[in-house]
Amino acid sequence: MRRREAPLETRTDLTPEATKDISGALDEHAEQLFAMTDVIAERVRKIGGLTLHSIGEIARTQRVLDNDADYVEPLDMLAELADDNKNFAARLREVHNVCDEHRDVATASFIEVWIDETERRTWFLFEATRQRN
Repeated sequence: MRRREAPLETRTDLTPEATKDISGALDEHAEQLFAMTDVIAERVRKIGGLTLHSIGEIARTQRVLDNDADYVEPLDMLAELADDNKNFAARLREVHNVCDEHRDVATASFIEVWIDETERRTWFLFEATRQRN
């Protein structure tokens, strides 16, 4: 029982302060992604579209591949997240083009911010995975 409640002590040369800062930055990335979902759903409803209705629908339309491995090396996990974000930025650009084609300036404006945030996450994750000498 004591082991379960003990703080996680991973093998790292990072200081506790660095671990806290990096973890906070990664949590910020998750918050950005979750915040997008509400805005997307609201925007879809405003233009008269239908939003996702179920977990099954999400599974059928997902584009990010699942990684169900029992263990993934930390640097590999961060690299995978960086690739996912890079692909996400490309998809956002495609949607932006559709919005431009139909003169939906409001949605395009949201997408421009999301592209910037996604590029920031991609850069951060890339930098976190670079091997330092």
